[in-house]
Amino acid sequence: MSKKRSNGASAVRTLGPISDLERHLPTDWWQTLFNSLYLKTDGDVVENDQNTAKEVDLLIQAAGLSPNDQILDLCCGQGRHCIELARRGFRSVTGIDRSRYLIRLAKKRARQENVIISFHEGDARKFRIAENSFHCVAIMGNSFGYFEREEDDKAVLESVKNVLVSGGTLAMDLVDGKWMRSNFERRSWEWIDANHFVCRERSLAEDGQRLISREVIVHAEKGIIADQFYAERLYDRQRINELLTELGFINIRIHSELTADSERNQDLGMMAHRIFLTATAPHKMKKVSKRGPIFSEVTVLLGDPSLPDMVKLGGQFNPEDFETIKNLKDALAEMSAYAFKFLDNHASFITQLKSEPPQFVFNLCDEGFNNDAFLELHIPAFLDMLGIPYTGAGAAALGLCYNKSIVRSIAQSMEVPVPLETYFCIDDNAANMPSVFPALVKPNFGDSSIGITQDAVVENSKELVEYIDRLREDLPGRPLLIEEFLPGKEYTIGIIGNVGLTYRILPPLEVDYSGLQEGLPPILGYESKWMPDSPYWTQISYKKAQLDDDTQSKLFDYSNLLFERCGCRDYARFDFRTDANGEIKLLEVNPNPGWCWDGKFNMMAGFAGLKYSDVLNMILDAAQERIKAKR
Repeated sequence: MSKKRSNGASAVRTLGPISDLERHLPTDWWQTLFNSLYLKTDGDVVENDQNTAKEVDLLIQAAGLSPNDQILDLCCGQGRHCIELARRGFRSVTGIDRSRYLIRLAKKRARQENVIISFHEGDARKFRIAENSFHCVAIMGNSFGYFEREEDDKAVLESVKNVLVSGGTLAMDLVDGKWMRSNFERRSWEWIDANHFVCRERSLAEDGQRLISREVIVHAEKGIIADQFYAERLYDRQRINELLTELGFINIRIHSELTADSERNQDLGMMAHRIFLTATAPHKMKKVSKRGPIFSEVTVLLGDPSLPDMVKLGGQFNPEDFETIKNLKDALAEMSAYAFKFLDNHASFITQLKSEPPQFVFNLCDEGFNNDAFLELHIPAFLDMLGIPYTGAGAAALGLCYNKSIVRSIAQSMEVPVPLETYFCIDDNAANMPSVFPALVKPNFGDSSIGITQDAVVENSKELVEYIDRLREDLPGRPLLIEEFLPGKEYTIGIIGNVGLTYRILPPLEVDYSGLQEGLPPILGYESKWMPDSPYWTQISYKKAQLDDDTQSKLFDYSNLLFERCGCRDYARFDFRTDANGEIKLLEVNPNPGWCWDGKFNMMAGFAGLKYSDVLNMILDAAQERIKAKR
C-alpha cells in the first residue's frame, strides 16, 4: 500500500510501532524479499568478495571437492558461490534459487565473467533435477530454515537427498540457533549507503523456535521505501543433527564457526555467528518395485479410424496409421504388469466411459474427440468430470499449448528466447504484415503441422500475401502467426516424469536436413509427417544431437521451465531452432506429443537404449506415480 507525497514521490505506508512482530509476518515472505533492496541491506556481507572466497575455501576443503564433481548450490542467490567455484576451475556447477531477480542477476554476472554455470529458478522443496545428479549439494549463506513449518525444511533436505548420488555430500552454512537466541540485537539502525538507512527490530516467535525480524528501509529524500518482515528457524547443533539423522544422512560433522566480514561492520544479523557442517547421503539401493502398478487394468483411448480426420492425408486414416496402431498394440502386449483394452469408437465413447468407468486411461487420443483437433482437450476434461485417472496433460495445459501465441508469451516472460513474430487475424490488412524476410507462416491454432507446407517459408511480400490467401481458404477464420524463419540447427528435448518425482530428460535429438534436395526450405512441415511420396518424408533424417555443455544446459533449462509453467504432466516434448547467429529459440511445446513408434519421442528414447515398450511403460509409471503422490 502506498501514498503520494506532496512532491510527487511515492512512499510506502509503514505500520508504525507494533507490539507483536510475528503477527505481521507473511507466511511466504521469502517470495518477495530477495530483490535489489536485499542486496542493499545485506550487501556488506553477501556482496563481499572476501566472505565469498573464505566460504568457498571452507566448502572445498570440508566437502573434499574436485574440479570434475557435479555441484549444486541450492538457494544460490545472485550466484556468488557458483561464480567463485567456476573461477577456480569447477566445471559442473548448477545454481537454484526462488528469486527471479537474483537468478537473472546471477546469469548476467556469469556472462560477464565468461563462466558456464547452469542457473535455474525453483523452489528448494521441489525442483526440476533428476535423481542422483550431484556429488555435492551446498546450502550456503545461511539460506536454510525460512519456512513456517519444520516439515518444509525436511522437504528441502529430502529433495537434496534425492539428487545426491550415494555417498554424496551435503554442505550447510546456517545460523547457530543456540547462540542467536541469547545474542540477537533487538533494535538497531545503520546507514547502508549515502542515501539509505535501515531500522531493524527482532523478537523470538511465541514458541521460541524462530527469530522474527522487521526492516524499515528509508531513503533520505523519498522517505520510507520498504517495511518488511522475515524469519528464520533457529536450529541448534543437536536439533540439526537429529533432523539429518532422521532423514538418513550419516557422518554428520560440524567443521567450524563462520563469522562474516562487513565493510560497515555494524548489525550482522543472522550472518553474525554461523556453523558449517557436512553430512553424507545414505547409500541408495537400486529401486526394485515390490508391487505392481496401482492400476493394472488400462483402457487405451485412440482416434476413431472410421471417422474423417482432416489432419491426415486425404482426410482419413491411412495404411501408415493402421501400422502405427498395430505397433502400439504389439509394444503394449510386452508389458505383463498391465491388461489393456482399447476404445476407439467415438460414437459410443462417452456412453461407455460413463456406464463402465475404467480403472485408468492411457490417453493417446491426440486426434481429439471425433477426430477434431480442437476437441483434444475435451477428452481429459470429460475424464476429470467422471473422476477417471489418466496419463498426460490435463485440459488446461492442452488448451493453453494449442494457442501458440500464448505459449510464446509465457516463454518470453521466463526469458526463454522466441522468434520475432506477428499475430495476424484473417481480417487484418497488409499494414499489419511484417517486413522481415524470410518468414514462416503458420496457423496459431493447430498441431501435426497442419497448414505448414514447403510454401509456408516466404521470401517477400508477394509470397506472404499468396500464402495467407491460401490459408484463408484451407483454414477459414483461423488466426495466423508470421514469424522470422530460423535457418539454424533444430533440436528436440523429451521429458518423461513429473516435477518432484521421477523425472528424466531423454538424450536430445537433432533434425538432419543435409539430405534434403536443394531448393526446398528445411522445415518439418505437413509433407514430412503425412506424405510418404514427398522428399520431406524420405530425405530428412534424425540423429542424436552432439551439444556443447552450454547449449545442452540452455535446452534443458528452457524445457524444464516450460514443462512446469505450461502444466505438463508425465511426458512432453519441446522443439527449438537456432537463428542465423546461433541463438536457441523456442518453436513449440507439445504437452501430449506424438506417441508413434517412429516419432521423435521414441527416437530420443532409442538414443538412451530404450525400446518402444519401455517408453510407453515409463509414461504409464510416471502417471501412476503422480496419482499415488496425491493420495
